Amino acid sequence: MVKVTFMGAGSTVFAKNVLGDCLVSPDLKGIEIALYDIDQERLADSLLMLKAINRKYRSKATIKTYLGVRNRKKALAGADFVVNAIQVGGYEPCTVTDFEIPKKYGLRQTIADTLGIGGIFRALRTIPVVLDFLKDMEEVCPNALFINYSNPMAMITGAIQKASPIKTLGLCHSVQHCAERLMHNVGLGAEYDEKVQWNIAGINHQAWLLSISKDGVDLYPRIKQLAKEQGLTEGDKVRMKMMQTFGYYITESSEHASEYLPYFIKSTHPELIEEYGIPLDEYPRRCIEQINDWKKRRDELTTQNKLEHTRSGEYASYIIEAMLNNKPYKLGGNVLNKGYITNLPKAACVEVPCLIDATGVQPLFVGDLPEQLAALNRTNINPQILTMEAALTQKKELVYQAALLDPHTSAELSIDQIISLCDDLFEAHKDWLPEYK
Repeated sequence: MVKVTFMGAGSTVFAKNVLGDCLVSPDLKGIEIALYDIDQERLADSLLMLKAINRKYRSKATIKTYLGVRNRKKALAGADFVVNAIQVGGYEPCTVTDFEIPKKYGLRQTIADTLGIGGIFRALRTIPVVLDFLKDMEEVCPNALFINYSNPMAMITGAIQKASPIKTLGLCHSVQHCAERLMHNVGLGAEYDEKVQWNIAGINHQAWLLSISKDGVDLYPRIKQLAKEQGLTEGDKVRMKMMQTFGYYITESSEHASEYLPYFIKSTHPELIEEYGIPLDEYPRRCIEQINDWKKRRDELTTQNKLEHTRSGEYASYIIEAMLNNKPYKLGGNVLNKGYITNLPKAACVEVPCLIDATGVQPLFVGDLPEQLAALNRTNINPQILTMEAALTQKKELVYQAALLDPHTSAELSIDQIISLCDDLFEAHKDWLPEYK
């Protein structure tokens, strides 16, 4: 019997997507599911929800819950696949802190979960916890595949691949929707179907649509001409501007992309915020909306005897099928750069095409990115590498240096301001961090 352990199973809606996909898969009948969380109420909600799907589709799955650190090894014991979706510190207090303290320095953010000062401290909180998971896995399920969904994707996945022998793959939602979104932006959405072929590589949240074609015809010239005629697409102006300027479309949304670059969120040019439609403080708003939405959805998901589920676009269930049944499956995954992208650093965590089959995860060779794209990636990779090293060594100077090299932070604040900001965040997050020296 195949065992899937879900870390952070109190994320009930996301657990429905990933584990619900497993329960409706004909290839995964009778699997064992272990739900782990530190929140008893949310864990119970997820159990009720998954049992209802299990009944509806007669999946014959065994589903058990494991609460708290004392039960973590039991949850992991014998697992074949471990899915990670934790958020250390949650919306309150940690996400609020990541936004409000930088704001006192005049540093504004949109999402703050991948890069920037918020992303750096989110990584510092999360990496030690995930490393504890992997230490347990080395003892009780050393051959399992660890599938990481938690952000900041590149920093967490890169750090744990450096530090642990456990097989790991980082997954994000942005790759599979990128080409379709671009075609929609320029009015070609109706033409997007399975015949559209694309290739994407780079780093998480800043990977590049390197090619897009249909029936052997390169679509980029037509797309760029339509984009030029129509102007910047409402709701996606940052990405469209970057494509105009650097020649290629970025995987992640404009609200994300705006804070990985020094060009758009500038206190000296506040008009840019309106011009490009940049939603400052977007992530805290989303968190509040999700909290309120959960209050409405909870009854829907936890009180039904049988619950419908339509398979989502999440990769996890397809990975499990591919490895169990040797059904080759291709996806965009996050791995340490062992020569896959030849003009990015080896210490970087890159997002590249990966082939999954019974042999495991096989990242594919990409070669050189167009130099302007590699250059932009390197501006993000520099603080990522330093943050990974900081998390693994607890050296405070590396955190300062990561923040000083962050494109958005360094474009807004002085050296002394950035160091002071880091000190304020160390103090505010001290209950969530190991001791840094």
